[in-house]
Amino acid sequence: ELKVTLKDAGAEKIKVIKALRTVTTLSLGDAKNAVDAVPFVVAEAAPKDEAAKMKQVLEEAGAKVVLS
Repeated sequence: ELKVTLKDAGAEKIKVIKALRTVTTLSLGDAKNAVDAVPFVVAEAAPKDEAAKMKQVLEEAGAKVVLS
């Protein structure tokens, strides 16, 4: 299992907020707060394939993500 951490939201925060909402159950307000308060732990213990999918979705939106 991997920990998924959002390290940087990049230039287009709105895209990252939308992407974060697709890979989590966060509300719009919570997703915005998470993007504004990086680093943010997206998932504490995600299975490897799920963590990789989260990372891909968030990075496509312009975010920097670290798996650990």
